Amino acid sequence: MDDPHADQRMLEHTYLRFALINAAVSRPGLLYRRDIRPRARRGRLRILDVGSGGGDLCRMLAARLRRDGLSAEITALDADERATRWASARDGGAGVRYLCARTADLVGAGETFDVVLSNHVLHHLGSEELQQLLSETRLLAGDGGHVVHGDIARSRSAYVLFAALTLPLAKNLLAGSFIREDGLTSIRRSYTASELAAVAPPGWWVHTGFPSRLELRWGPTDA
Repeated sequence: MDDPHADQRMLEHTYLRFALINAAVSRPGLLYRRDIRPRARRGRLRILDVGSGGGDLCRMLAARLRRDGLSAEITALDADERATRWASARDGGAGVRYLCARTADLVGAGETFDVVLSNHVLHHLGSEELQQLLSETRLLAGDGGHVVHGDIARSRSAYVLFAALTLPLAKNLLAGSFIREDGLTSIRRSYTASELAAVAPPGWWVHTGFPSRLELRWGPTDA
């Protein structure tokens, strides 16, 4: 998926299917209940999703906030113009702001957010890129903001389970997408909790969860 020459139809089919995969493995409902809703009850939030891809997480958050009568400005940020174009065309009235840019661009523009998050981004980064992302998202959170970088926790069991669960779907639901191939590669490239904690700067901490999830977090521990 990171290949700029990746097949466009397969890429778009992957964005479409990511909503199902993320709903199953990324626990977006927990993110909403723990990190978004309590803060939104205090007033209108500014939320930034870094590496937003097809924008499914942003649209889910927008729908839940609307259901609960809460308000937020949600920005879906991705450096890949293909993702931003595809996601913005499928906003469906969610009201998400889609930006094709990098975190450094928002830092330079002086923007800050109450909640900065990412999902399945960390394992795509080299060591220098990771430190840059953490530095920039920390700046984007300002003085009172909160950062949550969610990702896969690497383990043999996670790899075997994902391989087994996606194999029966490879020729139907996931056919014509990068989901299975990209998922297995992502698990191999991801961190363990101890590895991520070892490279995290002071002030950041790692939280683990089920299934095979980890989060690198910064900010107040209470919502």
